[in-house]
Amino acid sequence: MKYALVIFETHASRARIQADRDAYRNAYEKWIGELAAAGKLAGGDALDTEHQGPVTVRKTADGSVAVTEGPVHSGEETLGGWFVLEVADHAEAVELARGFPTPEALEIRPVLESA
Repeated sequence: MKYALVIFETHASRARIQADRDAYRNAYEKWIGELAAAGKLAGGDALDTEHQGPVTVRKTADGSVAVTEGPVHSGEETLGGWFVLEVADHAEAVELARGFPTPEALEIRPVLESA
């Protein structure tokens, strides 16, 4: 089964990482390497959350398009990236997420696989 680990950052988590970027980068790369070596890492990407903010595009009820600066949902957390894991089940996805070495929050979601 595939599960997405969706990463959410806050100003506080970014500040903690920036304060010791090398240590967090090393721990992050080690965690990713272990997942890949175990055949659990199916993909993923980080988003650039420091240099350009998000833009939201929505279709309104009348079919027109509204474009606004900023994330889809207001609040402190910002989408920072995601990983896709190939695991046996939900419990394994949760267990692997527990080892995520940086201070961001992770949301775990099953990936809808089409037939």
